[in-house]
Amino acid sequence: MTPAASPPIRLAQEPDADELLSRSPLALLVGMVLDQQFPLERAFAGPWVLAQRVGRELSAEEIAAYDPEELVAVFAKPPVIHRFPSSMAARVQQMCAHLVEHHGGDATSVWTGAKTGAELLARVRALPGFGEQKAKIFVALLGKQLGVRPRGWRVAAGIYGEDKSRRSVADITGPESLLEVRAYKKSVKDADKARARQ
Repeated sequence: MTPAASPPIRLAQEPDADELLSRSPLALLVGMVLDQQFPLERAFAGPWVLAQRVGRELSAEEIAAYDPEELVAVFAKPPVIHRFPSSMAARVQQMCAHLVEHHGGDATSVWTGAKTGAELLARVRALPGFGEQKAKIFVALLGKQLGVRPRGWRVAAGIYGEDKSRRSVADITGPESLLEVRAYKKSVKDADKARARQ
């Protein structure tokens, strides 16, 4: 459960979108799914844009039951919710179907009741759209920003769980930390390119 004292999420860097992320666990999961090959602010604004386009916040049940072609059309309407509207609409829908089937449609139940970091990581990793790295980042986000800290959560999150790191969305709390995370990611890419040239 998200503690009442948790500070607001500031990943979209847009007040309305961040307000939705801060109070809707489903929106946060959808934003995390969309955070792939797309500017992260726009990815995390995606749940708010989706809500605006359909005229209300959607539940996991509604998204899971949505006509797939209509959902793609909502994603593809300019400006697009994601640069790959078809595949990402399908991925979001698959994740919501998983939430309905395994968590009664309740996004928070993915992390509530997890007694260890390993269990939490396994639950997140089971979500469609979450590979190993993304699952670790989300565990770090839960621990660092939402106070979801079962025993061993930092170990489960790997390097993303390190205190005061600037490696991922788990560390973004405003414009300054966003720039620091961007700089870190650029340094990793530059190092990878340099190794590839050797």
